[in-house]
Amino acid sequence: MSTEEKSTAAKVAKGCFSNCRLDIITPLAKKINCLDVKRIADICVDEIPALVGAQLASLYILDENSDILHLEKNNHPFLINNIVSLNQNPPSPMVAALRSKELMIVDDLDHHKTPSIRQTQRAFSKNYKTRCCIIAPLICHGRVVGVLNLSDKDGGKSFTEEDIAIIELFRQLVGASIGNINLFEKSQRQAKTDGLTGMLNHRTFYETLEAELRRTQRYGGKLSIIMVDIDNLKPINDNYGHRAGDMAIKQIARRLSACIRQIDIAARYGGDEFSVILPNTTLTDAALAAERMVNIVRETAMIWEQIKVPLSISVGVAQFDGENCAGDVTKITDQALYAAKQAGKGRVYVFDQQQIVM
Repeated sequence: MSTEEKSTAAKVAKGCFSNCRLDIITPLAKKINCLDVKRIADICVDEIPALVGAQLASLYILDENSDILHLEKNNHPFLINNIVSLNQNPPSPMVAALRSKELMIVDDLDHHKTPSIRQTQRAFSKNYKTRCCIIAPLICHGRVVGVLNLSDKDGGKSFTEEDIAIIELFRQLVGASIGNINLFEKSQRQAKTDGLTGMLNHRTFYETLEAELRRTQRYGGKLSIIMVDIDNLKPINDNYGHRAGDMAIKQIARRLSACIRQIDIAARYGGDEFSVILPNTTLTDAALAAERMVNIVRETAMIWEQIKVPLSISVGVAQFDGENCAGDVTKITDQALYAAKQAGKGRVYVFDQQQIVM
């Protein structure tokens, strides 16, 4: 627990809150400690505002990769922004609060001094009944994970010191819970994806393939599989080092991803092998996608320490016939891939009607 969190907890222990409020705060704090963002959002918008007499509330969650806040839940009777960029200039009051990581208590928007809030920064101010609000950045381990906004205090009053202490407590608890959710989701993604390429890993590929095969068996349609092998990766590792080999793998992974649709599923099948599941795809269309992959990889060399390193892949293509299991499907696709390698690499072979054809 941070120093700020300890300070807030100490206030509670010293009786900062009335007994009637403590009876509500304690079970509510326990409810927040969960991995369900919907439940946390319900508490932030439905229950915490009632504790401090705020009529309006909104919860935003931060996407750190894009520096964009996404609206998770609100109870406003009017429209508010669904997304808010942290790169605003000048910043809105919410963005200014997030940059400072400090609770922003505004008694009067028209006369707030630090930071100064311009009229142009308050696009929705006319929708509110009062001039006071609290903007509570949600912090976990010193990092912003979201923001809780509370406004329109009952009776047009300002928020009291006890209200502020309650919000300070809950912004720490909510921030910790959202941070835990982010860590849990990250660990889940890491368990399913390859660390180098970001594609699905071998185990998740088979789990996904089994699910897609069952779907195809049940509803019909065509399911095609592409297997890709990087040509001559060992010489790249031997001549330029394994870091160069890793770069080749990453670059080829990006180029393969550029050749497939959003519904297709790409995986790193092995050290220098990739697999792609193409739902609702005929063998002919899968072969065309495979040709695009071979061409896009061949067309642009990798630059390693100012040296052009040519890249090449061999590709095998096969189609699920409605009867095979996942192991059979990958086996016949591997046979096509093996034929492509044997024929001189840098080409596509298709497994069709028990025969391998070019």
